[in-house]
Amino acid sequence: MNIHEYQGKEVLRQYGVTVPRGKVAFSVDEAVKAAEELGTPVTVVKAQIHAGGRGKAGGVKVAKGLDQVREYAEQLLGKVLVTHQTGPEGKEVKRLLIEEGCDIKKEYYIGLVVDRSTGRIVVMGSEEGGTEIEEVAARSPEKIIKEVVDPAVGLQTFQARRLAYAINIPNELVNKATKFILALYNAFVDKDCSIAEINPLVVTGDGNVVALDAKLNFDSNALFRHKDILELRDLDEEDEKEIQASKFDLSYIALDGNIGCMVNGAGLAMATMDIIKYYGGEPANFLDVGGGATKEKVTEAFKIILSDKNVKGIFVNIFGGIMKCDVIAEGVVAAARELGLDKPLVVRLEGTNVQLGKEILNNSGLNIVAADSMADGAQKIVSLVK
Repeated sequence: MNIHEYQGKEVLRQYGVTVPRGKVAFSVDEAVKAAEELGTPVTVVKAQIHAGGRGKAGGVKVAKGLDQVREYAEQLLGKVLVTHQTGPEGKEVKRLLIEEGCDIKKEYYIGLVVDRSTGRIVVMGSEEGGTEIEEVAARSPEKIIKEVVDPAVGLQTFQARRLAYAINIPNELVNKATKFILALYNAFVDKDCSIAEINPLVVTGDGNVVALDAKLNFDSNALFRHKDILELRDLDEEDEKEIQASKFDLSYIALDGNIGCMVNGAGLAMATMDIIKYYGGEPANFLDVGGGATKEKVTEAFKIILSDKNVKGIFVNIFGGIMKCDVIAEGVVAAARELGLDKPLVVRLEGTNVQLGKEILNNSGLNIVAADSMADGAQKIVSLVK
């Protein structure tokens, strides 16, 4: 789950991470009032959307006076901001962060991620702050310094200090930078984050180490432990189909293609999308119904797929282990009848209760194309859609 920059900064503030003073605004008048209350000669007006690259897209403005705050707020609110992370459709700006200006001396990068290959948290730092970390990795990989955290003892002070020195934080500010990194790590672990990214981390003229930007992502599986974080969810920033899927504990991600996929198991879902691409098709979604799906859950999954206007056909690919093929079949038939399915439907079933599942489909009276294998099913649905 993602949250906005201003929300992330409030979370980090609780752990002692230094962030600029700022207020959220949902209207032009609120933006001006927030700037008045901050009372600083320079005010930064920041668009708040769930995407990076806002500055390059014109979503960050520096105002020198209330008139400029009003002008920039009018420009940004309601604007569709297109960045490298939003895709060409962009995202509409519905809220702003009004923040005090900062006397920036130098920009750095600090980020924490979970390294899937080692199962450990990695703290990354670079003296090339303010640019995309991917660009730095491609251009100057030696400038990205990493500290791997032993989960038994957590991030150690010497590691944070070593990282601060390695990215050339001024000697007199290394202690502050060390405390900053340790506080960021504590927030990451305590709130079950999957990503915590400060880009840029800045050293200021008055000798402070400040998070000028903050991006926090959270492990959705751990949100039951964090009701306070769940309350920060902004549904306006999410795909309606993904919101509906989350209500039924379905793993769904909308894509740009026209072949809807219903699969059980994340690995099989990825393989299904790959094989559709291999045979010249474009998947419209990732959808894993999970191992313990019920008829009702499958029916809802089918409805979500069909709610995508781009979907021209559907490929159901089920390998029944814990998930039983007859349950999938009942859900598919129920949803197809309820919604009056008029699009090509290819079904491949293997595993537990496969014969019973096939009988349910064959006796349904629906126009369902059976597939003998995953490759056969992918070829058939691509052909039918074309």
